[in-house]
Amino acid sequence: MDLISRARAGEAAAWEALVHDHQERVFRLAYLMLADPEEAQDVTQETFIRTYQHLSSFDRSRPLQPWLLRIAANLARNRRRSIGRYWFALQRQARPDLEIQRATEGAALNREGLEALWRAVRRLAEPDQRVIYLRFFLELSEAETAAALEVPTGTVKSRLHRALTRLRTIIERDFPELREGLYP
Repeated sequence: MDLISRARAGEAAAWEALVHDHQERVFRLAYLMLADPEEAQDVTQETFIRTYQHLSSFDRSRPLQPWLLRIAANLARNRRRSIGRYWFALQRQARPDLEIQRATEGAALNREGLEALWRAVRRLAEPDQRVIYLRFFLELSEAETAAALEVPTGTVKSRLHRALTRLRTIIERDFPELREGLYP
């Protein structure tokens, strides 16, 4: 019997294993979307509460991770909306020492470059941010990204292309220090 079946049957150890297996990616997505570790932790906890409540309705023919990430993204988006853009900006300014986690190991950019890249991505519209976060920051495959966004793989490819084009424009215009690191 797999973990999902055992967790559905009420086995605590199976549920704990599922949470353990997926909590880091859920947290990372929430953190990328909210830029606040406490808010991201709240969204992570709420994601697993909702998952537990609706585990019986989960379609086991589909992968679990995209379903979890979709729940987390929706909760983070709702939380960001409820806080309001103004409050969010004030909170970020009040915490200039906020540590931005490296998107991938071995990144060639230094801390300042990573922060600048993160700020550049944050200037994109929310749908562009989501596709970039899922595909590149969380390193999901195109198929996994498509499942998390509930769109065809071809749509992910076109959304990524448009999002990266917009990001390139933002970098060219507002973040010239990134040009050298991103364009060899």
